[in-house]
Amino acid sequence: MPLVLISLAAGTFAIGTTEFVVAGILPEIAAEYGTSLPAAGSLVSVYALGMVVGAPLLTALTVRMPRKGLILGLLALFVAGNLVSAFAPSLAVLVVGRVMSAFAGGAFAGTGIAVATRFVPPEKKARAVAFVFMGLSVANVVGVPLGTVVGQNLGWRYAFLIVTAIGVLSMAGVALTMERLPRPQGTGLGGELAVFRKGEVWAAIAATALGWAPMLAVLTYIAPVVTEVAGGPETLVAGIMLLFGAGMLAGTPLGGRLAERNLFQGLLWALVAVAALSASFTFMARSPLTLAVAVAAFGVATSATLPLLQTWVIGEAAGAEGLASAANISAFNIGNALGPFLGGAAVSAGLGRLSPSWIATGLAASAVVVVGLVAASRNRSGDPAGTADPEPRRNLPAQSREPERSGR
Repeated sequence: MPLVLISLAAGTFAIGTTEFVVAGILPEIAAEYGTSLPAAGSLVSVYALGMVVGAPLLTALTVRMPRKGLILGLLALFVAGNLVSAFAPSLAVLVVGRVMSAFAGGAFAGTGIAVATRFVPPEKKARAVAFVFMGLSVANVVGVPLGTVVGQNLGWRYAFLIVTAIGVLSMAGVALTMERLPRPQGTGLGGELAVFRKGEVWAAIAATALGWAPMLAVLTYIAPVVTEVAGGPETLVAGIMLLFGAGMLAGTPLGGRLAERNLFQGLLWALVAVAALSASFTFMARSPLTLAVAVAAFGVATSATLPLLQTWVIGEAAGAEGLASAANISAFNIGNALGPFLGGAAVSAGLGRLSPSWIATGLAASAVVVVGLVAASRNRSGDPAGTADPEPRRNLPAQSREPERSGR
């Protein structure tokens, strides 16, 4: 893989770490500011909302910027947001820092993943998407636990300082390894927005929200499942989460390879696996051992959908890959909110500790229906693999491939 992909993956690693590490250091934050845990918990929802809004908004406002300059600028804003968070004198200022880093992080993830496909041959586009997404998977296994330990032992502000340092390293890597990219002349916001007239772009975005929501629908409420359903000790919860993270590390590159072979077939298999594994918790959660197996497999299946879904939306967005990719990052975060909300509603309704797994099953099945309908349409049109040109800009007329110039 080109070195620039490592730099971009370092950026997604920082984004994933700063998004979820707050959950592990909420008590320390609440204690320092003298506020309640629910009030401090708003830092989690504010970040998710910032990703939903910020990813497409910042991307839309910067469609004319050179890609390298844009990525460096987004990383600089992300670093600044984490510095504000690290030195925030009040909870309100910390919220501001979180919003800054969320806006920048969402736009960086969408733009960076779209740009990554331009440094590899077209047939390896899905693998490049998976590689950059690996930063998010590694963040769940390494970054979040490390940041939590540091925050709990040295002080929560150090967790944000670590993320800041990683962001700076990613900036340095991008500055040194990313070449200037060609871009079509005359690209503007209107042209970028035109891609959303395509029904399949909206289908891909809907499948992303529905297909990713099962992950947090299950994991948000996994602790009581471990202790009350499986009968395991509370200390087992961390091990179960680690197994899920290990599954993600295996599933993300697997999704990239499936996308290279047959995008829609691979996506259907991955989503069917998510639905089946969600349903399996009903009987697999009855003992710690079988629960551990189910959670690890669930990590593989859910993370395999990441590069498949993102590759799909990028392939559909001819000429507006960055904005469509950013919109899909928003869809992932809508799924992050939708899954826990529906799962919590089921638990609150008295449907039992395992009811979130049935919510997850329904969500994944809905995504299967969306993808299945599109795949059936592709079969009728003669493109069953979903092999629409993923790099439309490579095939533009020569006069449209003018290199970026600084200051434009």
